[in-house]
Amino acid sequence: MKMRRMLAVLRTRNFEFLRDRATLVFNVLLPLGLVIAFAVIFGGQQRPLFKVGVVSGTEATLDGALHPFLGTRYVDFYRVPEAELDTAIRKVERHQADLLLDLRGSPRYWVNADSPKGYLAEKLLLETAAGARRQPVSGAAVRYVDWLLPGVLGMSMMFSCLFGVGYVVVRYRKSGFLRRLSATPLTALEFGVAQVLSRLAMSLGVSVLVYAALALLIEFRNDGSLLLLFATAALGAMSMISLGFMVAARVTSEELASGVLNLLSWPMMLLSGVWFSLEGAPAWLRMAAELLPLTQMLSAARAIMLDGAGLLDILPRLTALAAMTALFLGLAAAGFRWRTD
Repeated sequence: MKMRRMLAVLRTRNFEFLRDRATLVFNVLLPLGLVIAFAVIFGGQQRPLFKVGVVSGTEATLDGALHPFLGTRYVDFYRVPEAELDTAIRKVERHQADLLLDLRGSPRYWVNADSPKGYLAEKLLLETAAGARRQPVSGAAVRYVDWLLPGVLGMSMMFSCLFGVGYVVVRYRKSGFLRRLSATPLTALEFGVAQVLSRLAMSLGVSVLVYAALALLIEFRNDGSLLLLFATAALGAMSMISLGFMVAARVTSEELASGVLNLLSWPMMLLSGVWFSLEGAPAWLRMAAELLPLTQMLSAARAIMLDGAGLLDILPRLTALAAMTALFLGLAAAGFRWRTD
């Protein structure tokens, strides 16, 4: 090995990277963004010991002035809209919330008699203010593996969909393959739809195989329709593939494409509920998470698997995924670049 030749190639590659300013900026901003995101999500005071939903009927602050129990330290009190009372009760049944307190009129509360944390939360409530009516509920806890499985499968699909199209299309453009295609009658929309369908078949095929293998190896919960779950996965995959195609529509550098795709995938992995729920997080953060296709897909999938939800129950989620797919694909086709110049 000749040291001069190696150093010449090394120097050339370093200059190539440094001159690609967009890629350089992404390599600096991405870790900064991740650290800031973790600080916002996990920062602040010590994490609470109990999670308690509160139905107040007003917009008053959830503190001791509204009810003495709300002044208890190390308890995560989160507001429950009146229209979502049934959903909140179901979370208590499944040990996803430790207690639900309704302060409208005469105070009442729901607690799962089989929940150890619910038992302690109830003791704290009665210690601070007795007199609330007890509404006992029962139900088996949702195990973490039951809650985690849709998230892990969804995360795997996300990486496959974003990078499987976004990175590949940029490579096609850089190698001149797209330039040759531009001389044919093929339109950008036709090319995009073909890319979406191709990656969709591969992504769904792999996900089905993984799901079937896990069903044989471990026991997990699925109370809903497998066909509806498959349709949800298909719509979710299409939206993320279209997002990857939109990124690749004009990008000419593989390094820049990798940076942009990472910038999209990491927030989705952190904010879409892959590993943990955003319940109790700031309202603006939860609203931002709703704009991500992975959030819509995982929310619908968990509703099917854990709650046995039907088509009408998740129709708003599916509609959002279909709208995202149309928007991303339309923007990609409108701004598609066949050549690097």
